Amino acid sequence: MMQEKNYQDQKIDLRVWKRLIGYAMHSKARVFSTMGLMAVVAIIDLIYPLMTRFAINHFILPQNTDGIWWFAAGYIGLVIIQSTNVCLFVRGAGRLERDICYDIRQEAFTKLQQLSFSFYDTTSVGWLMARMGSDIARISEMIAWSIIDLMWGSLFMLGVIGVLLSLNWKLALLVLIVTPALVVLCVVFQRKILVQQRNVRKVNSRITGAFNEGITGAVTTKTLVHETAAKQEFGQLTDEMYTSSLRAASLSALFMPLAFNLGSISIALALSVGGNMTLSGIIDLGTLTAFVSYATQLFDPIQQLANILAEMQSAQASAERVLDLLDTQPDIQDSEEIVEQYGDLFTGKIENWPAIQGKVEFKDVTFRYKTGETVLKHFNLTVQPGENIALVGETGAGKSTIINLVCRFYEPSEGTVLIDDIDYRQRSQLWLQSSLGYVLQTPHLFSGTIAENLRFAKPDATDQEIRHAAQLVHAEEFILKLPDGYDSQVGEGGGKLSTGQKQLLSLARVLLADPQIFILDEATSSIDTETEALIQDAIQTVLAGRTSFIVAHRLSTIRSADRILVIHAGEIAESGSHEQLMEQKGSYYNLYTHQYRNEATQAMLH
Repeated sequence: MMQEKNYQDQKIDLRVWKRLIGYAMHSKARVFSTMGLMAVVAIIDLIYPLMTRFAINHFILPQNTDGIWWFAAGYIGLVIIQSTNVCLFVRGAGRLERDICYDIRQEAFTKLQQLSFSFYDTTSVGWLMARMGSDIARISEMIAWSIIDLMWGSLFMLGVIGVLLSLNWKLALLVLIVTPALVVLCVVFQRKILVQQRNVRKVNSRITGAFNEGITGAVTTKTLVHETAAKQEFGQLTDEMYTSSLRAASLSALFMPLAFNLGSISIALALSVGGNMTLSGIIDLGTLTAFVSYATQLFDPIQQLANILAEMQSAQASAERVLDLLDTQPDIQDSEEIVEQYGDLFTGKIENWPAIQGKVEFKDVTFRYKTGETVLKHFNLTVQPGENIALVGETGAGKSTIINLVCRFYEPSEGTVLIDDIDYRQRSQLWLQSSLGYVLQTPHLFSGTIAENLRFAKPDATDQEIRHAAQLVHAEEFILKLPDGYDSQVGEGGGKLSTGQKQLLSLARVLLADPQIFILDEATSSIDTETEALIQDAIQTVLAGRTSFIVAHRLSTIRSADRILVIHAGEIAESGSHEQLMEQKGSYYNLYTHQYRNEATQAMLH
């Protein structure tokens, strides 16, 4: 499992946010227009108290109405401009969030297509879904909204301080005296609230995982009569969620009155001292009113800035997780020279691709996983074009590793794998993998119709080609019995079809691509004997002339293989045809006779 860093006490790393803001700069015009709108909003917010001051001093106190209609028109104009700016800002920030989210997810999805099998060996699907889903959405929201709000809060706060000092610096300093205490209060409480919110999110992730396990493992839960225990475990999680949520809500409830009281002290000072100054004629009533208004509003940007900085600190973990994913490099990469000549993983320069004949050779290959476990040691094997090779042996012997090395899903730690006498690292990955046909033990279909699933192998396949591939594997018989034939929906993961039917379609899909090298990884171990007979008949037809590797559990399915390799501890223990190995009466003989007796016993019992 992929190990995550401890982000609990992570400070804001401006380098991380600078890099993420780079995604926003893909839409520079929208960024600058949105920031401009926020600057105008902040300026107009600063103007309102000054308009009130003007109205008091020029209309209310003198009881004068001269020019009041121009004043009213100007005030209404400001309201209209402000309302329009806010609407445009919300629209622009929303689009910016969407664009950022889209760009990061596109890059992340492309990265997932490039990463090697070893990455998926150590990374859970849940971890990846969290990065692609909630983490990217969260940092997109932070960049599009919070960072722009940060600019508004900073501008407005500095503007308020500037205006107060310009009106009367002595009274301004008195009003601002509580500001440091207010800042400290905001920072301290936001951090405490943040801790509880982190706990809430952490438990929420565990609850999501519990939901997922509960749904996917519902049958297992019922068969093991584990419902009560599962309910208790889920109850513990929800209790923990409730406790953390309650603490966060309590801190928030305590914070607001304290902050309000500090703000009230500032307003009280403005009214008390400013009132005396007004009575003494030092300042006018309009200025005092403006002071009180600014003192009241000063709390808003301070609270907002503290909240945004806390959120940035909290979102730092999401940001770094996403960047960790984007920065992950595939273990298997083609050199720049190879990409220049043969293309990359997504676009192949097919005109430069030499045809694959199908010869495969392992030359002194040693392979070990990142964990240090050595699977193959000085492994040698030569497979001629069109030869049918079967691999048998106990679990963990190295059969799947051999297959994955043939497909270049992994590369040798030492030694070389040659395709048609050329080290396959001298060709592009796409060159090799476009000529591979791989049928898994557990077949997977995508949501959609049968025809759409078959066309995954060849998007431009005609209806006739699809039918021909299905006929070759004897799949058309059950397809035509479905309500909509080839247009029938298979359901999520092919859930509307049986395992045997999915396997037949998987085989037909591979055939449609017409691969030169065929891989069958225990493709008949999860199906009934009748469907197995259909697949075996199809295999004999389609493997003719193609190099093939068959990992087999049922040894009766590989009797016709050109060569059977018995793999033990990463080495070839025995090699030969079925007849030759049976004559040797070694490991294969023991495996075969033992399995034959078991199958015969099962048949008698039924």
